[in-house]
Amino acid sequence: MALELPQLTVTGLPHEMGRQYGAHFRDMIHPFVENRIAAVEAYLRDTGHEGTDRLFEAGAACLKQVQAFDPEGHAEHLGIAQGAGVDPVRLFTIANMTDVRDIIAYPGDPVVVEDEGCTVALLPPSMSDNGRAIQGQTWDLNGPDVDYVIALHRLPDDGPETWTVTCSGCQTLMGMNQHGVAVGTTNLKTFGAKVGVPYLSLLHLALKQENRDSASEIIKRTPVAGAHSYWVGDENGAIEWEKTPGSADSRSTQDGPLARSNHCLFEENVRLETDLSPSTHQRFDRMSGLLAQSDTHCVKSLQTLFADRSDGRLSINRFAEDNSGATTNAVVACNPADLEFYACRGPANKGKWTRLEFERQTAHA
Repeated sequence: MALELPQLTVTGLPHEMGRQYGAHFRDMIHPFVENRIAAVEAYLRDTGHEGTDRLFEAGAACLKQVQAFDPEGHAEHLGIAQGAGVDPVRLFTIANMTDVRDIIAYPGDPVVVEDEGCTVALLPPSMSDNGRAIQGQTWDLNGPDVDYVIALHRLPDDGPETWTVTCSGCQTLMGMNQHGVAVGTTNLKTFGAKVGVPYLSLLHLALKQENRDSASEIIKRTPVAGAHSYWVGDENGAIEWEKTPGSADSRSTQDGPLARSNHCLFEENVRLETDLSPSTHQRFDRMSGLLAQSDTHCVKSLQTLFADRSDGRLSINRFAEDNSGATTNAVVACNPADLEFYACRGPANKGKWTRLEFERQTAHA
């Protein structure tokens, strides 16, 4: 049976939306937090660090940065923690695990311990069947996280309607808003991680913007905690940022289709990266080749590409039985022109694809 994607609609002011979210998914959030703590403890041990005291200290410092960066997003997070009955620093640290752990591990000298990663496809209008840009990605991380993937529908009193596919208790990971602005990310690992704004908070604010340029500017200028790639799309195309605490480099679908996995593409960052996923170059090459095979892509064809298993355990579509350290926990495919936002929990060929519907139709307003 295909994996179902739990959904929830929240309304009101930021803190109240967060409280509704936390209370509804309380029974999912508690085990999610505990499982992630166990995972990060093992990760830190493998990189030569014992205990989590420094981890939560770094998380608290990052949360303080977010309070100044996005007060409404900060209030929403406090509401989630209150509704779920979880310490807000503990929840925030675990939600942003990849960034906060890197603050501890990466000025260190880590060994390769896991194959986390995601695969992105960004297409210009000239390569779609309707002449409008489309985007999508897989989200791959700890296998047990698939049990906590949800779709959150926000109808705020002030600000755009949004959908995000994320883990219970977390803010924006992959999403689209009523203006047809879509966002997503992949993890990168470079030395130089430090206290700053973690990736979920950055994406959360970007998704509240009315247009792609405003969202892109937020990504460009924000002092971040760790390295990631970020993409922002709309019906006209996508901008992708390779962002580290010390740099911000961009690419655009104006130059053609873009694929992304989990290694740096800009030389200044290549020199700083570490702990590369064994599959990252294979997935990048495979997706680049698949995108080039057609100029009539659509959200359905993206779903098919994200199910590709051509490379076994190094494939775009990643299974728990690959024993690679990561599985495909969720996938999205976006057609911003028509506010089509499709998502599934689990791998693209195992999850039930669902169109997440918008109530406020303003993509072309």
